[in-house]
Amino acid sequence: MEVERLKADTSDFFIDLVFYNYILKCFVIIDLKTGSLSHQDIGQIDMYVRMYDDMKRTENDNPTIGILLCSEKDETIVKYSVLDDKNNLFASNYLLYLPKEEELKQLIEQDRLHFELGEE
Repeated sequence: MEVERLKADTSDFFIDLVFYNYILKCFVIIDLKTGSLSHQDIGQIDMYVRMYDDMKRTENDNPTIGILLCSEKDETIVKYSVLDDKNNLFASNYLLYLPKEEELKQLIEQDRLHFELGEE
């Protein structure tokens, strides 16, 4: 597998993973971070999405989706680091190990409550 490279006037940028979703008819960019999420990371994936839309997307494609996977996510950083009109950027945390059953139940319950309360 080869890392996707975007060329700017003076710099090259490397995207971890790029897929094309034939059902959604759009590119999906995935950026992997091994540490905590920062506002710089969100700005970077936002830039990648806009560059990909400008350089690679055709008139038949829908807007590119950006997914940022990190080991730790701060909801406040996510909320205030993205422009209001960016509905195609997503940040989520991942685990480097398979959680124990009790821990997994707790994570699922937290997410369920989070969505029931309508939090973003």
